[in-house]
Amino acid sequence: MLSIYCPHCGEHREEEEFHPKGQAHIVRPLDPESCSDKEWGQYLYFRKNTRGLHHELWVHAAGCRKFFNITRDTVSYEIREVYLIGEQPSVTSDRAQS
Repeated sequence: MLSIYCPHCGEHREEEEFHPKGQAHIVRPLDPESCSDKEWGQYLYFRKNTRGLHHELWVHAAGCRKFFNITRDTVSYEIREVYLIGEQPSVTSDRAQS
């Protein structure tokens, strides 16, 4: 079981309290009405499914109910960092951070 740090509550909690919500940093089209069906479909349904480092959106569903981002290795499940929405990840490659 993963122990996940909630940046809003300021403490580590069990994975069962959280829910993943997909890939982080997906930008919503500025004018959805002007999007073609193909463009809207790309936004709604197509996500990267990378092996290795992945930036994900999570929610603390059984706690504060707030959203935040996690950088996680999809092979080892290691959580490399937790950061607030609106911030950019500091871990952006699979190379070990010093």
